[in-house]
Amino acid sequence: MTRQITLRRPDDWHLHLRDGDALRSVIAATARQFARAIVMPNIRPPVTTLAAALAYRERILAALAAARAAGELDDTGAAFEPLMTLYLTDRTTAQDIREASASGQVHGVKLYPAGATTHSDAGVTDIARTYPALQAMQDCGLPLLVHGEVTDPAIDLFDREKVFIDRVMEPLRRDFPALKVVFEHITTQDAAQYVAQAPGPTAATITAHHLLYNRNALFLGGVRPHWYCLPVLKRETHRQALLQAATSGSPRFFLGTDSAPHARHLKEIACGCAGCYTAPHALELYATAFEQADALDRLAGFASEFGPAFYGLPPNQGTVTLVREPWAIPESLPFAGDSIVPLAGGETLEWRLRD
Repeated sequence: MTRQITLRRPDDWHLHLRDGDALRSVIAATARQFARAIVMPNIRPPVTTLAAALAYRERILAALAAARAAGELDDTGAAFEPLMTLYLTDRTTAQDIREASASGQVHGVKLYPAGATTHSDAGVTDIARTYPALQAMQDCGLPLLVHGEVTDPAIDLFDREKVFIDRVMEPLRRDFPALKVVFEHITTQDAAQYVAQAPGPTAATITAHHLLYNRNALFLGGVRPHWYCLPVLKRETHRQALLQAATSGSPRFFLGTDSAPHARHLKEIACGCAGCYTAPHALELYATAFEQADALDRLAGFASEFGPAFYGLPPNQGTVTLVREPWAIPESLPFAGDSIVPLAGGETLEWRLRD
């Protein structure tokens, strides 16, 4: 039995950090585990310009410095690098894209179909309106990061990712064959198969919670809001397909936690927010999933190698070590003057990140 795993320091290619006190509450959890992260731009107001991205980056760095001063991070964690993104809208121009790319600080542009998830109301209403921006992205080599769900109310919630492939992804790949596209947080067998076979530079991130849980987890013993995320958990057949893709060794699939913090009271209400908070124990969750598939030897590529290669960045030089040491996930943690419940709070994991 494997007792220890040492990996090149990994990156998180899909992360929500929020802003203000919430940002300060969660930044150390990610920086302790990851060297870099693609930071989602769906804060309020959304990050739609280079100036907004640079300002948000400075707020993240200030939160890191505060965590270091408070003794929450060592020098390695404090060196965490946020990789900024822009929020694509119907009004994003080609010039916006060229300026962002030339800055060297913006590493992707996020496509949220309007209304698809948290803070997506300013998102794209018709992808055809974004074609000048997409052409500039293709020319600059700036990746498009896609929340892959349609918002058509006639489409069943569990089918929205599959329909998105037909309606958006396939035309997009045809019209922009050289555009780098990351299909974010895929949840279905359909998406896994599409990404594996798609033409052009196409990749996908996969979350730990979609590798570990199917939709039954939402209703085990009652409605469990802390397992509610978008895209929502799917059937067991889809979970198995995602696990097969993640452990396949294909460089098209890599780690993206989609860790999405919400205060406890905003989850445990009549109309709760979507998002699973996994930042504090992300690597332990991924190790658990890969071990279940008897594929711990494939975790290094998925966590530490394939993402940098796709984004055209060098791999990290440091390492992290996971040891087999059972521990209980905290039932709740402090969060911006409130509390937050991490995914599977109170349950036991067999792997633990060594300090």
